[in-house]
Order: sequence, then structure tokens, then C-alpha cells
Amino acid sequence: MPLRILCGAFVTLVLAQAALAGAVDRSLFPVARPGTDAPEIVARAATVLTVAPSQSLRPALRPAALRPAETVSPATQAAFERWIRDFRPRALARGIRGDVFDRAFRGVRYDPEVVRRDKTQSEFTKTLWQYLDSAVSDSRIETGREMLRRHKTLLDGIEARYGVDRQVVVAVWGMETAYGSIRGDKPVIGSMATLAFDGRRRSFFENQLVAALTILQRGDTSPANMTGSWAGAMGHTQFMPTSFEALAVDYTGDGRRDIWGDNPADALASTANYLRKSGWIRGMPWGVEVKLPRGFDYALARRDVQKMPSDWARLGVTDMDGRAVPDHGVASVLVPAGHQGAAFLIFRNYRAIERYNAADAYVIGVGHLSDRLIGRPPIRSGWPRDARALSFAERKELQRRLTARGFATRGVDGRIGPNTVTALRAYQRAAGLVPDGYASLELLQRLR
Repeated sequence: MPLRILCGAFVTLVLAQAALAGAVDRSLFPVARPGTDAPEIVARAATVLTVAPSQSLRPALRPAALRPAETVSPATQAAFERWIRDFRPRALARGIRGDVFDRAFRGVRYDPEVVRRDKTQSEFTKTLWQYLDSAVSDSRIETGREMLRRHKTLLDGIEARYGVDRQVVVAVWGMETAYGSIRGDKPVIGSMATLAFDGRRRSFFENQLVAALTILQRGDTSPANMTGSWAGAMGHTQFMPTSFEALAVDYTGDGRRDIWGDNPADALASTANYLRKSGWIRGMPWGVEVKLPRGFDYALARRDVQKMPSDWARLGVTDMDGRAVPDHGVASVLVPAGHQGAAFLIFRNYRAIERYNAADAYVIGVGHLSDRLIGRPPIRSGWPRDARALSFAERKELQRRLTARGFATRGVDGRIGPNTVTALRAYQRAAGLVPDGYASLELLQRLR
């Protein structure tokens, strides 16, 4: 739970890194982003899935296809053990006791599955509407409403203490681990030691390891119970260790911050604390679906263009019934699927969820699920359902072709971030198209 590519399915952020307000290179979907430490979340399927409550939207937590056990050569295991010996003094220099280190690493072996999954992260080719079909399925809504009823007393207390609306906390829980039913069973120390040894993001995972060892040293859990995803996200709402250290709380008062056990109290309170520290305002919507007027200037559909809803209404932007959206605070227009899909006015609370996971699809998924849990209606606008998402190779091709035409994307990385959106809009204006900045197959074909 608790921003940048980590493991093909996550995004995390420590409180000290809460500067997400700038022009962060942000993809549409929840992908793991390197260099931060918050939960990560994604559904990486190319087909429409209605995810049942027994499934997590985090691919790292889904049951892997059966495959032969991956063997480790004696040379690799020996090199891994040398790395552990070399890492030990670095960990002790950062305050970890020797006995804690030795107990945590007892029996830890190199895990080739973790490295394989890190290096072969599934390519995200799911459209926003397919993602939402999974994220806000009827079964996920029904189970979430049952969780609200079952844990009413707990959620009353959490909402009162942290000032975060209960349905949003429960929606994060549902998105991350299907309400705690799939929390991950990989030993966190072993997974992160393997990834640190592998070296692709050594500094990041060494920091996570030290944080995990600190958690063990403080007695929040034991090495055997410290399990999670293959990339180290833990518990009911999938905290990375550094995010846990910064934001987890002992809500039950038993002296431990237990996000792993069957009782979700500490995990849900920790999630509320995370959102509160990210700027959540109780009672403010994350976003409101809106209608845009004919001839709307899509240059205004930018995160850095903020107006009060009453000012947007004077420009013709209204709720789905033609009324001005109440002035909850300044808002931006978001068109995550271009001019052919739904449009939203998004508020400060959108940013708070975004600090849990920076992908628009994840934020919209959490926000919309939270709305449905308390009886609000489905998204009313249509989606371009006959369109498919661009593959990773096609997104890179799009960037190359835009740059070759003189519309520089400032890099070819397959991620549709602000620079690529700006280039897309400039090309669309030049070509007499609606400048919504949406990277579609139709647009790529036109560039070809």
C-alpha cells in the first residue's frame, strides 16, 4: 500500500517523499515504480476479468501458474551467501543487532522465482474500463459492503481518530488483497535479499531489508510471520517495510503494529494514517463524474489547471444531471480515456489516494469502489470499448514517431507521462484532432 516502479505491480511512498504534486511521470495504470516505498498494485491482464472477492488486483499476490521448481546452482547460492555475509556489517552499522540479523537470515536461500518475476514483469495491456470492470465488480462491491457492516465498530473508531472516510480505507483493502483474503506468502527477508543480491535495484532493496530487520528488532512480528508479495509488500493493505516504519500504527494497543494477522485493525488504521498524512480531507470527494460541453478546450484538462467547481460550471462543466458540482475545493478536469470516455473533476483527496499508488487507474478504482460501497451510482459515461490498449512496444513506437515528427516526448520509455501527453496534444492540434492527449491505437496508426 502506502510511487515509482518497483515490481511490475506496485508503487510506494514514504512520508518524506510526499512531493507528488509536480509533473511526476505518471502512467495510466498501477505499475511498480522504482525508487520509492509504498504499496504497489495492478491488474495486468489483457482481457476483461471480473475479479471475485477471493482475488487481489495485485498480480504479485495472484496464484502463479504451476511450473517446474526453479533450481539454483551451487555457485549462485554460494555467491548469495557471500553477499549476505557482506551485507551483515552494513546492516549492523545501521543499528541492527547481530542476533536479530542472524535469526532473520537463518535458512534464507536465493529465490530464482523472485528474480524471474522481477525481470519479466507482465506488460500492462489492460484498458481503464477493463481494469475498472475488475476493480469495481459486483462481487467486490458486495463483499466490501459486508466488511463495512462486519467491522462497523472498528471503522467508527478509525474514522474518528484519523479523519479518513471509512469506505475509502475499505476500498484500499479490497483493491490490495481482496479484503485480506490474499496477503502473500513469500518470506519478505528472503525475497528482498534475493532482489538486493540481484543488483538491479540494490540500494532500494537494501534499504527495505534494513527497515524489515528494524521491524523484527522492535518485535512487531517474527521472521516466520513476515510474509508478503514477491517484492516485499506486506499485510492486509500491502505496506513496504519503509512505509510501515514511517506510517504503521498500533491501533489495538498491544505493543505491536500487526498488519499480518487475521485481525485487520492495525492494518486498516495504518492505511487511514497513511491517507491522513497524505492530506486526506474527510467528507471531500476524490472526484465527481462530469459532462464536458461541446467544444470544450481540452488544453484545460490538466492537473495544473485548477478551478472551483462553480468556475468550471461557468465554462459548461457540470455533473451528470447538468448541475454545478458543489464547491468542495479547487478541482482539475481528468479525461483518463480521452474525449471518448468519462470525465471527472478531481479534488485534493485524489492526490491523497495517488500517494498510495500513483496510477490513475488505481486511484479511480479505489475512489469509485469507495463510492459504490456507500450506494453511489456506477460511472454513467460510456467507454470506447471497441478500442484496445497499446502494448509496451507500441507505446515506445508512438513516442519515437511523435519525436520524429517534431513533437518531442523527451525519451522513449513506453510510459505515457506528462511529456508524452504534451507531445500528443501538440500533434493532435496540428492534425486538427481533439487534443485530449490520449494515446490510442487509432492515433498510432495515423502516425504510421
